[in-house]
Amino acid sequence: MDTEKEVLARIVPSPGECAAIVETAEELRRMTQDYFAARGIDVSVRYVGSVAKGTYLRDPDVDLFVMFPESVPKEDMERIGIEAGVDLISGRMMYAEHPYTTGSFRGLSVDMVPCYAVDSAEHLQTAVDRTPFHTDYILAHTDAAMRDEMRLTKAFMKGIGTYGAEPEIRGFSGYLCEILTLRFGGFRGLLKAASLWKEGTVVSLERKGPDMDAPLVFYDPVDPKRNVASAVHLDTMCRFIIAAREYLGSPGTRFFFPGPEEPMTRDCIRAEAEARGTRLMAVMFPNPGIIDENLQAQIWKSQYALWRRLGENGFGPLRAVHGHDAEKAVIIFEMERDVLPKLHTHAGPPVWVGTSADFLAKWRDNPYGSPFVEAGRWTVVTERKHRTAEEVLRAEIHRAGIGRDLDVSAMRVLNHEEALGTADEMLLTRLMRPQMPWER
Repeated sequence: MDTEKEVLARIVPSPGECAAIVETAEELRRMTQDYFAARGIDVSVRYVGSVAKGTYLRDPDVDLFVMFPESVPKEDMERIGIEAGVDLISGRMMYAEHPYTTGSFRGLSVDMVPCYAVDSAEHLQTAVDRTPFHTDYILAHTDAAMRDEMRLTKAFMKGIGTYGAEPEIRGFSGYLCEILTLRFGGFRGLLKAASLWKEGTVVSLERKGPDMDAPLVFYDPVDPKRNVASAVHLDTMCRFIIAAREYLGSPGTRFFFPGPEEPMTRDCIRAEAEARGTRLMAVMFPNPGIIDENLQAQIWKSQYALWRRLGENGFGPLRAVHGHDAEKAVIIFEMERDVLPKLHTHAGPPVWVGTSADFLAKWRDNPYGSPFVEAGRWTVVTERKHRTAEEVLRAEIHRAGIGRDLDVSAMRVLNHEEALGTADEMLLTRLMRPQMPWER
């Protein structure tokens, strides 16, 4: 418990900091309300999210919702809301499930989100209309002590790298952290419960909705048809399970405040690759200039698609990592091999199938030998269509199922030596020496 007291002292804003945040946020709320009143537009403006709930950490993001009457057409609601964000917080348009603007006001990071003022979560018009109900639920079911427990959960999730529902993290949203903490009576209660989780775990605070298939299901207490944990990937859930077990066994601030990542030197990376005897290949695409969340989702999709192609063609992918910057998106693979022998076996039909005759006729004059029986199937030795990993990707990239905005025509493939010599050292380090954040 001493660890948690120490962490709280570091993550909870001081009374002065809290007052400054609230004062600045309230000033922006009044300005926003006046902005719409001056234009004769009837809206209500309120804060939602962690600042409104009192579950924020230091340097919080502020979520300001502009709530329109349901009589306003959706296109007008979105357009007017975005214009206000540009005018008031110098915002740039973002788009997840719903358009909004992100910007800043007197040092505070602000998301300004247009939505509808619906009377209940059963009458939602947009994906974000339920968010004010989330805020009301937390305020109605917590006290100051429980809100600090929620802060611990968020700081823990941040420290172990599982905080955030965006595609880059595929983890636990702030609201999910809050209701998980509430459901299990506090931070430690949550960790004890999570240490026993398995794939398909189902959690609820109120009534359950329809059956759902996901690694983790948490029925939204204000909208039971929704799984609050839908963004949580199985691997992210497993990381949280591991961290919960290890923290309960040996608590420490390292879970909340991990040390910095230190990349290996280029020479050490090369020595590591030689010791492993594996082969690397990197694939680069120009950054298509889409919003970060969409780009991350497309990079993940592409990584999985290319991994499948490499595996299906016999190159034995072991691990993959990815990253992006303003210029490019990069995926790096470690494989058992990047060149295959000229010949391989090609399995045909079982010997008792009628099409066997066609198979035998096709391969009768095979230069590498006549068909033979292996495991009950006609089999033949023949040349591979592609012998190198690079050939496979270049030939099959168009039908592999990669992200739609990644430009295949501008793709660059780096072979083993090129990847070792030019790929980002941090990505290569993560590929060859993966470690949990609290182990650093």
